Amino acid sequence: MAAASLIMAPIGPTPRMPGHAPCRARCVVRGSLQGAVVNSRTEWLTSCAVLSSKVAAQVPHSTNGYVAPAAAPRGAVLDLVPTRGINGSASNLPQPLRIADLCPAPVHGSELRVAYQGVPGAYSEKAAGKAYPGCDAVPCDQFEVAFQAVENWITDRAVLPVENSLGGSIHRNYDLMLRHRLHIVGEVQLPVHHCLLALPGVRKEDITRVISHPQALAQCEHTITRMGLSVVREAFDDTAGAAEHVAAHGLRDTAAIASSRAAELYGMEVLADGIQDDCGNMTRFVMLAREPIVPRTDRPFKTSIVFAHGKEGTSVLFKVLSAFAFRDISLTKIESRPHRPIRPVEDANHGTSAKQFEYMFYVDFQASLADPRVQNALAEVQEFTSFLRVLGSYPMDMTPITHN
Repeated sequence: MAAASLIMAPIGPTPRMPGHAPCRARCVVRGSLQGAVVNSRTEWLTSCAVLSSKVAAQVPHSTNGYVAPAAAPRGAVLDLVPTRGINGSASNLPQPLRIADLCPAPVHGSELRVAYQGVPGAYSEKAAGKAYPGCDAVPCDQFEVAFQAVENWITDRAVLPVENSLGGSIHRNYDLMLRHRLHIVGEVQLPVHHCLLALPGVRKEDITRVISHPQALAQCEHTITRMGLSVVREAFDDTAGAAEHVAAHGLRDTAAIASSRAAELYGMEVLADGIQDDCGNMTRFVMLAREPIVPRTDRPFKTSIVFAHGKEGTSVLFKVLSAFAFRDISLTKIESRPHRPIRPVEDANHGTSAKQFEYMFYVDFQASLADPRVQNALAEVQEFTSFLRVLGSYPMDMTPITHN
């Protein structure tokens, strides 16, 4: 449905249905895409999506060689012009839609583009590969960029961390889920195996500084102390980025905490392996998409919601939790976040959400939105809350966890 609406969007001075011949015709995208060649159905749909979305209003951003289209000058004509017809002759006649044009993006496979925060070698890249084997993983320098990449049709999915067994919740992503209209469509749990990396030939005694993501530094704090290292700990944007920084600048007095894959990618040596304080260190990632999935009851599902209430005291929170407890719905997470001056996106289920709140409550529970118990519970919750939004109802990650 999304693909059909995008193809039918008016493009150019005269509204018309653009021609579509994914494997038989070679097309040139003119206007904001500046003559980029489109070779496949996926690229064709992506081009149409980019032209009809708000990506032209965004600042151009280059990620792993992919350049987001710049805004076209006012009055510029955006047109998709077939340069060669089916039989090799020039033709501007529109081609009829096919059933393949209306199919959603594949769940798995190399055609899927998945955004993650960090650089190659980051744990998020590994999580993206576990969530969508064979996908085209697209690194993003910020969590915000990963959200916008999905919203603007640059990527099909995003895989982002939300909590760690040692470091707790990644609050930034919870706040961003409230700002953006993306849906959780799955989760993946990834064992985190930290290594102490340095340039070849560097000894532990030469190190005076250790850099990594704040979560990684916290997860290895006691181990580094037990190693007898007298080092300064400094926060960096991400683990693999810290390794890349040390390698790129030739810092022989600095070590990085990152994965063994980061050591291979950036030519570093592993001084110490498995330096996390807890061998059961796990990070939970969620998979985000533009559209929600259809909830089912034939396999274990998890549902994530966020709500708020304008009244003080614990009575409202007690009533909300009772709505789940009386129906034997198991809660796996509940966390309150102090209100920040943000304006959540509108929610079709509960009107506008522009009202200011003191606290937002994030709740995960083990049940599907297709379960009548959940539907009744949420209907009851709505009576006590001033804001309620379902972030997603999705299959639980039931894969066996192996620590290596």
